[in-house]
Amino acid sequence: MSFEKSGKNSGTRRKARESALQMMFAADVINVDSAVLTQDYWNELGETSIDEKTREFANNLVAGALLNLQAIDDKIRTRAEHWRIERMAIVDRNVLRLAVYEFLFEDTPHTVVINEALEIARRFSTFEATQFINGILDAIKLDLEKAGGVETPKPQKKSQASSS
Repeated sequence: MSFEKSGKNSGTRRKARESALQMMFAADVINVDSAVLTQDYWNELGETSIDEKTREFANNLVAGALLNLQAIDDKIRTRAEHWRIERMAIVDRNVLRLAVYEFLFEDTPHTVVINEALEIARRFSTFEATQFINGILDAIKLDLEKAGGVETPKPQKKSQASSS
């Protein structure tokens, strides 16, 4: 079951994705453990009105994306012809990373992931970026559909003991 079906939940999921993007941006600029990153974000920058379930989704997106960054970046590289990831705008590459993480490791419908990524890119980046992001995500979506949804290794998960 996906959260996306309810109108109320899709708004909170978007807030979670926007918060996750901001955390991924910070992670791109400074090298810090995801647990410290998420804690500092919510203590210093995060909206106080965001509920715990939304925060948890955002934190899971960030932790999962950072933990699986190599697999995610490899997937992006297959479709970002003539673009090195490190040369992409920070916002754009992190919108892509979060979307590809959801493609590979969450049960969110791919079309929803693309639509959400584009809405977030419209808010935080440029018109040209939305076209760039749409092209890459659509191509990755088609690759995944051709492969029958079976893709990349299982997500790496932090053990419960190490997350406290």
